[in-house]
Amino acid sequence: MTLLLPAVPDAVRSRTPSGCGRLSPVSTSRDGALDAPADGAPPTTDVLLARAAEGDQHAFAQVYDALSPAVFGTCLSVLRDRDHAAEVTQEVMVELWRTAARFEAERGSARTWALTLAHRRAVDRVRSVQSQRNRDQRALDEQGERPFDVVAEEVEDALDRERVRHCLDGLTPTQHEAVVLAYYGGRTYREVADELAAPLATVKSRIRDGLLRLRDCLGVMVA
Repeated sequence: MTLLLPAVPDAVRSRTPSGCGRLSPVSTSRDGALDAPADGAPPTTDVLLARAAEGDQHAFAQVYDALSPAVFGTCLSVLRDRDHAAEVTQEVMVELWRTAARFEAERGSARTWALTLAHRRAVDRVRSVQSQRNRDQRALDEQGERPFDVVAEEVEDALDRERVRHCLDGLTPTQHEAVVLAYYGGRTYREVADELAAPLATVKSRIRDGLLRLRDCLGVMVA
């Protein structure tokens, strides 16, 4: 399968490190040696990254094409999500452009450096996503919005299955489906959203509205 990634992002193409002018057709490395091999072979990725450090955007475009598939693969292996992996890949490639001057070939290849950055950023993204999930879950717990807990408590207190079924039948089809998956299926908001192929916010709204109607129905019947 062909990996489809965007070309060098505009933010990268338009950015030239400060203090750097346009390169002459033939450039030299930091120690004064010619970047390109004497035999005319294409320059290595290490050489291209060194040129990019001097402001050569064309050289960085070649670095991008050479390294972005491997960077994407590394990100995907950690994140297990193509959208997140694509976003982190762009972040890594932008970081390579901005920090190219820090590259030291004697400490490792450009590929090794790029994949190290990719792994580090992917792990950071995993931690960030998990942290956000934990915050969301704590907020839901504090608000008492876990649907299956709320309904189960009502049932255990005063109602039999027939009465619950009667109240469930009073919900709209979308509310009924979401509440049943959350309560009887024991699924989280995210799992319900995935199963219904609906936005998370929409599913939360359906469950919240459905629970309010259930509470009204169950309260009237108990009274």
